[in-house]
Amino acid sequence: MNPFKAFVINQGDDRKVVSAMTTMTSAELDAGEVLIRVHYSSINYKDALAATGAGKIIRRFPCVGGIDLSGEVVESADPRFKPGDKVIVTSFDIGVAHHGGYAEYARVPAGWVVPLPAGLDLFEAMALGTAGFTAALGIVRMEDNGLAPANGPVIVTGATGGVGGLAIDMLARLGYHVVALTGKEAESDYLKMLGAAEIKLRASIDFDKVRPLEAAQWAGAVDNVGGQILHWVLATMKQAGTVASIGNAASFNINTTVFPFILRGVSLLGVDSGYMGFPTRQRVWDRLATDLKPRHLAEVTRTIAFDELPAAFDAFIAGKAKGRTVVRIHD
Repeated sequence: MNPFKAFVINQGDDRKVVSAMTTMTSAELDAGEVLIRVHYSSINYKDALAATGAGKIIRRFPCVGGIDLSGEVVESADPRFKPGDKVIVTSFDIGVAHHGGYAEYARVPAGWVVPLPAGLDLFEAMALGTAGFTAALGIVRMEDNGLAPANGPVIVTGATGGVGGLAIDMLARLGYHVVALTGKEAESDYLKMLGAAEIKLRASIDFDKVRPLEAAQWAGAVDNVGGQILHWVLATMKQAGTVASIGNAASFNINTTVFPFILRGVSLLGVDSGYMGFPTRQRVWDRLATDLKPRHLAEVTRTIAFDELPAAFDAFIAGKAKGRTVVRIHD
């Protein structure tokens, strides 16, 4: 195999993170049973933190970035996969402690590989990526906990982000009355296009005056934000409501009370998409190819060439990125 292009994250002599496009050989790839020719990857907030050093994400240097990839199997020492198979790999250690998707080839453990389900192509798989998988896993977990459209409205926080927007689209497709909570009033039309039935502005809530229990409003919630917003969400849940805790865009802290849990029977579900194993991982991807496939995936996705990747991270760090960004590694 000829040398191939890769985006490598390293550490300089001053211990600062430095990232650059370079070339690698197959001998430099990490161990694993499956060698994949990467067709697409994507950019998640976590990728931007890793590539810029804005967050302590990388657990070993050097490391090829990219926590998502889709492509075709080139070689496999595992009988479940053969050359030509189309596959998805997201999460686990790729892009943080194992060479990831920002390279023309990747070698990974077979236990991380998901066969591409019928109903998705390799591009769509990366338009979804970790963000779509996380949103879908949160919805599946809430459904397993009893959530149904007839139970009442579902609120989504951090609504304009990748996970939030995809969650709105998925929930609306399933027939839920979705309320989008956002601080970006200018994005109201965008959120309604995705399927939000109502827009609630963060400025309308005085988070410093939230009581342990407020008027019950929501049967379900997908929270991407944490902090005061999650406290307010818990305080406003209906009896037996269920909350999927997915992110910490505002804060990883939460200052709340036990009242929502012991007086309303609210369930707070942690969503760890990084290490969710099989068969749940395959089950969620199968749902993403069928009834959870967003109706507006094309509208919320932009595509960039591999060479454009280094310049794309700053918008994510500045909070200016919207929707999903797919990186075309191979056509």
